[in-house]
Amino acid sequence: MVGIMTDLFTILSDQKAELERTPLDRQVSRPEENMINLSSNVAQVVTGVRRSGKSTICQRVILQSGHPFGYVNFDDERLSGLDARDLDGVLQTLYRINGDFDVLFMDEAQDVKGWHLFVNRMLRSGMKVVLTGSNANLLSSDLTSYLTGRYNEVSLYPFSFAEYCNARKVDLTSHTTKCQAMRKRALDEYMFSGGLPEVVLNGEGRGYVMSLLNAIITKDIKNRHKIRYIETLQEVADSLLDKYCQEISFNEIAEEFSLNSVHTAKKYVSYLEEAFLIRIIHKYSFRHGERTSGRKVYSVDLSFATRRKDTLSTEFLGWRLENIILLELLRRIDRQYQDVFYMKKAGQFEVDFVVCERSKAIELIQVAHHIDAPDTKLYRRETRGLIKGAELSGCHKLKLIVLEGGRQTISISGETIEVAPAAEWLCNGETYR
Repeated sequence: MVGIMTDLFTILSDQKAELERTPLDRQVSRPEENMINLSSNVAQVVTGVRRSGKSTICQRVILQSGHPFGYVNFDDERLSGLDARDLDGVLQTLYRINGDFDVLFMDEAQDVKGWHLFVNRMLRSGMKVVLTGSNANLLSSDLTSYLTGRYNEVSLYPFSFAEYCNARKVDLTSHTTKCQAMRKRALDEYMFSGGLPEVVLNGEGRGYVMSLLNAIITKDIKNRHKIRYIETLQEVADSLLDKYCQEISFNEIAEEFSLNSVHTAKKYVSYLEEAFLIRIIHKYSFRHGERTSGRKVYSVDLSFATRRKDTLSTEFLGWRLENIILLELLRRIDRQYQDVFYMKKAGQFEVDFVVCERSKAIELIQVAHHIDAPDTKLYRRETRGLIKGAELSGCHKLKLIVLEGGRQTISISGETIEVAPAAEWLCNGETYR
């Protein structure tokens, strides 16, 4: 147990006070709140990168439900070293602080060894359990192994563009000239600032982004996986964030950073993805080897790619927009049945995103800064990719999302391509669920 019971009482009282200081009236309502079901008998698990707002949406849902609750945040150095045997003491202290409650809210639960045993017992006793975690391993191993069928997963990313607009009081629906211009202005800002809630709401700068990146590398990867060469892992992370929207090779990573093997390169990349710092999508192919060997990397938030110390970020807006579109697609798909791929035939054509349901392509999406007149190279490149992609996949729902330009329809080679302005598409709220 951590010290004596008095110490635990102080720690959990401090945490309760800190949580209550959260200015919920300044927070942005988020769609993921509707995915947390406190009427269910299974654990509600919210995962995502650190500081993406997981604790806030859980608190909002619990407070709106009217359920009394107890709260513990295990991402607290004073609670380091706890294991499942200590959690009864935590529960007793929470009852002492809060009185009776029927919802147990556990932040960063994966930091406690054997936490799943305690959660299983709480669920059997009728307690409603809400968990957050900043490492996908919380789901991929512990949850699927020990809470099979007894959890509901909610994935949370930093603010979407629509949420960014809500935070900045930008009108999402009006079609007046002024409102459309203000949405475009907001998108210009969003492509550089990203959507981390503290950055958007409180104006935190590069120092905040760097400290957050260090916490992800240290707490969510180094401590969990016992990494010896943390500087090398940091260099790999910086390299991948610099290469957002580009293809990556494990062989090249191993060679560039003098790693012992390609296996080590794969592990480092997987650790960064588990911590939600990067997102990887694979090449669309029915050949397993081609699908698993082809991969592109994206940053979970553009601030990590563009606001780090000693980084020279490209000003190419097309890549920034592509990264934003990928994150929005990941928010909109049903992760149980749907995936996002990219399509590429070297030297021939490329499609930025292929949205698939099970093994069937249901939409092809190209992202561009703008679309020129039909007799230009840019026009032919962007439309050719979609036409060739339709031939290869058999999918005829084709979309071209542009930063500049208005809505239009292109008819070419027997196919119809819908051209959508990025600011409009990002705000329309359409999902694939």
